[in-house]
Amino acid sequence: MRLTEDMELIGGIPVAYIRSLNALVISDPHLGHEAAQAGRGIFLPKVNLKGITVALGKSIDLTGAKTVIVNGDIKNDFSTVATDEFNELYDLAAFLKEKGASLTLIKGNHDNFVDRYRESMGLKIYAEQYAIGGYLFFHGDELPKEIPKGTHTLIMGHEHPAIAVYNAVDRKEKLRCFLVGEYRKVRIVVFPAIGYFSTGTEVNTVPEGKLLSPVLRELNVDSMRAIAVGYGSTMEFGTIAELRKAASLHT
Repeated sequence: MRLTEDMELIGGIPVAYIRSLNALVISDPHLGHEAAQAGRGIFLPKVNLKGITVALGKSIDLTGAKTVIVNGDIKNDFSTVATDEFNELYDLAAFLKEKGASLTLIKGNHDNFVDRYRESMGLKIYAEQYAIGGYLFFHGDELPKEIPKGTHTLIMGHEHPAIAVYNAVDRKEKLRCFLVGEYRKVRIVVFPAIGYFSTGTEVNTVPEGKLLSPVLRELNVDSMRAIAVGYGSTMEFGTIAELRKAASLHT
């Protein structure tokens, strides 16, 4: 699906391609999630990294992208870089190198201590935000420090947005979604998490004041458009206000 003349959403997965940058964009992989849960006695199948590499491999083959921009939370643990996080980060970097793509990270609130691997894994790392070609990338756990002149699109993650939808027999499903709207008179695109287990916040059922990101608490979320991904397709679902009204009929 073409979001703008320059930005395309890859069908059915939480990945976008920016033509002018020849770059793929993802958010919130949360590498090492399964190991972190195992440390708490919750044992999950190790599918997260596999799903991410399949999605990126498909997207690189489709677009020929030479850069993958990770917009925060490439890892899961707040306090350190756990062994499984290191191994999965190494494997992801090696996979992208084999595909001829470099890896750029805008640090999120989970990405402490990842800087030490900048050189050994060939990572480009930006501490708070990254401006290039009219785009401003920032994770979203904090407000952007500044919006440079000439910025036409803000890109953030952090919230893991999703929508609740209901089928004909009143069964609820949660679908990850991109949110598209305006922040301080600039287009903003909020990315869903690519991490398998990060299913997200149902933005059409959660009160605006309880959203994680200060950006989303500041703007009018109900005016944003939701573009859901899943089941091999990407589909426009209208505004959050419309989806909130539809959800209220089922509660």
